[in-house]
Amino acid sequence: MKSIPGQQKQIIIWIGALIIGALLGLLHLSWLDELFNFIATAYTRLFQLVAVPTIVLAVITTLAKFGTQKDTGRIFRHTIVYTLLTTLVAAAVGLVLYQIVQPGNLPAHLVSAGTSEIPQNLGNESYYDHILQVIPNNIVKPFLEGNVLSLLLLAFAIGIGLAKLPESENRNILIKGIEGLQSLLFLLIKAMIKSLPLGIVAFAAQLSSQVSAGVAADSLGKYITVIIGGNIIQFFIVLPIFLLLRGINPLKHLSNMMPAVLMALFTKSSAATLPVTMETAESRANISKKVSRFVLPICTTINMNGCAAFILVTSLFVMQNGGIELSIGEMLLWLLISVISAVGNAGVPMGCYFLTLSLMTGVNAPVGIMGIILPIYTIIDMIETAENVWSDSCVCAITDKACKN
Repeated sequence: MKSIPGQQKQIIIWIGALIIGALLGLLHLSWLDELFNFIATAYTRLFQLVAVPTIVLAVITTLAKFGTQKDTGRIFRHTIVYTLLTTLVAAAVGLVLYQIVQPGNLPAHLVSAGTSEIPQNLGNESYYDHILQVIPNNIVKPFLEGNVLSLLLLAFAIGIGLAKLPESENRNILIKGIEGLQSLLFLLIKAMIKSLPLGIVAFAAQLSSQVSAGVAADSLGKYITVIIGGNIIQFFIVLPIFLLLRGINPLKHLSNMMPAVLMALFTKSSAATLPVTMETAESRANISKKVSRFVLPICTTINMNGCAAFILVTSLFVMQNGGIELSIGEMLLWLLISVISAVGNAGVPMGCYFLTLSLMTGVNAPVGIMGIILPIYTIIDMIETAENVWSDSCVCAITDKACKN
């Protein structure tokens, strides 16, 4: 192992932890399952703990130092353009696959039975309510609730405000204090990443135990094929093409970003994975801190490739089962709706599920299907989150390359 470079050694350790965890999960020992559930939950909570200050401090420090420079605008424009492009293509891939595979309707009794599986009160809020929740009316509340979009708005306001402040001793002290907090935060993140193989064992064991117990056994056939197929095409074909067009080796970049992708797969939260994504992008993919600490928090919030495809395909499937016939033009309209909805979605577990349920409630579609999807959504959520984080890293790498050029 001494002759193996550090990055390759880390990948070997992570893959080894993945295999060991999967095998231990197949044992179905109750005490072992409880232990792994505890460890997995502890790791998720720890990364969620540092995710909020990571987003806020990264955006504030970047804007405070570079907010008045011209290239900050270029970085922001590249981020928005490639975020919208990749998200739009992801939804389009889902629409094309849906037309090719053409999932059939489910039995009416199964749809009505699925209503009882939907968590209560999820469909009571409209999409307008989600948008209003982004606008904070209390500076403390977004931190307590972990509202990523609200935090991003606050961070933008504070960062730009610091950049516009006249040069003074108070301004410099304030910025140095914030940068000191950020340095301390990244030191804690590095320590957590070093101990992460134990968390991966627990995550893999937890997933292996659930799948073998039948959580993902009852699939919805063609619908699941469209969802997972779309994610695979976006992950392995579409995003690498974006990288190749910018002269970036997709295999090398994926190898560098693998720790973050694996972390996203298990935590099912791009926001919780953000500390790992930023550290991995800077230390392994050699992306500049100026770009990574500005682009990745934004992408974590608005770059939701997997979510856009899920919202579109699931909406079409639910409406089709409700007898709502859509023309190609109306499907294209729903494609735009899915992209806009995904951009406004928070990077938290089941965020796409909640949004889709709200949309379907608004058009009086048979939401009982959402209850049928719920038992297998864990697997879908894992794949989508991994794709989202991979897409975040691709947008960040493309932006970094454009700025260097």
